Amino acid sequence: MAQLDERISTHGSRLKTNLRWYIAGLLMLTTTLSYLDRQSFSIASVVIIKQFHFTASDYGKLGMIFSLAYGLAMPFTGRFIDWVGARRGLAISMFTWSIASVAHAVGNGILSFGICRGILGITESNNFPAAAKVVSEWFPPKERATGTGVYNCGAGFGALIAPPLIASFLIPRYGWRVAFLITGSLGFLLVMIWIRLYYSPAEHPKISPEELAYIRKGQEEGKDEDSIKESAGSWQDVLRQRNFWGMAIARILSDPVWGFYLIWLAPYLSQVRHLSLMQIGLLAWVPFLTADFGSVVGGAYSSWWIKRGITPTTARKIGMCTAAALMPLAILAARVNSPVVAIFLFSTVTFSHQAWSANTLTLPMDLFPKRMVARTFGLAAGMSNIATALFAYYTGWMIDRHGFTPVFLIVAFMHPLAAMIAAVVIRNRDMTLS
Repeated sequence: MAQLDERISTHGSRLKTNLRWYIAGLLMLTTTLSYLDRQSFSIASVVIIKQFHFTASDYGKLGMIFSLAYGLAMPFTGRFIDWVGARRGLAISMFTWSIASVAHAVGNGILSFGICRGILGITESNNFPAAAKVVSEWFPPKERATGTGVYNCGAGFGALIAPPLIASFLIPRYGWRVAFLITGSLGFLLVMIWIRLYYSPAEHPKISPEELAYIRKGQEEGKDEDSIKESAGSWQDVLRQRNFWGMAIARILSDPVWGFYLIWLAPYLSQVRHLSLMQIGLLAWVPFLTADFGSVVGGAYSSWWIKRGITPTTARKIGMCTAAALMPLAILAARVNSPVVAIFLFSTVTFSHQAWSANTLTLPMDLFPKRMVARTFGLAAGMSNIATALFAYYTGWMIDRHGFTPVFLIVAFMHPLAAMIAAVVIRNRDMTLS
């Protein structure tokens, strides 16, 4: 065993298998599907808003319903994932959210679409707590931000696929109802793939002894879990942690910005930039492509600092502050005349947000032991999604009365404020657990 530990320490990057990265890729697929299903409505809204004569406030309410259901379910889904495990829990979630996505095809007004959006929000809320738990089990701390960045690429990738697939192909040929049937049905296939390929590290038939030992060596599982053994099963103990509130407030301020671009980018391009559905399909995917690059770069950036001796918590905060500095470019996007230049600026902003997210999504793994990761993640995400829901509602209200410009002004400075709070409040893990 000593020889194995020495070989792992010396040649950790040249293990017989690198199965953990394939697992991160599998998580990217589930996240891609999740965002494709939720973005289908955003892209189809260009047609649905006109067909059903929805106001911006009406559309904002539907965005609020999804985010509110997602946020309220998050604390419970985190505990659900801790209880049944990531393999079974995520399979159940994918199957049920696929049913909800398909059900959008029969929507005919605010009520029916609201029910579908609410059910979709509840069922999709398992994905990120499950992914966080999987990364905490499969990756040592120095690789978690990169692993998180890989699966978080799915958020941008799903949103990237939606515009050309739905706006340029499915809706022009088959109509928006068939578009929901097709995109929703993909989930049933992915459930079978997930069940076939995913196992925990100790149970996976394809993992090598070297990689399993490498994962375990980096995690210091026994020390972490014993240090807060009494608090592992309690929400109240999580809420008493200073680091939890630093992480949660950062997400409460920043997640509504990402929600704004997901929900409102297509309507903005249609109503303000006067682009056709086909033009939206050709352009609206670009900000989400750069978002994917941001996920990987943001995770790799903080990992780079860790390899140079910076503590994981400090490295995450450096990554967050760097990304936050670019978010005020949203102001320029609302003022330039060229739609192409606006798309470029939106793309820079989405790159920066996902670079930010690669670090904020990793914080629960750095700050809490594995048995608490899913519920800690769920509580923080629940709070941030309730904030996203309220912001979506008031965004519609503001757009009806004042247009998009004041909204862009607000979203430009939410990340810098969140970064300042996180830098002050969040401390290294050993200080929290002492």
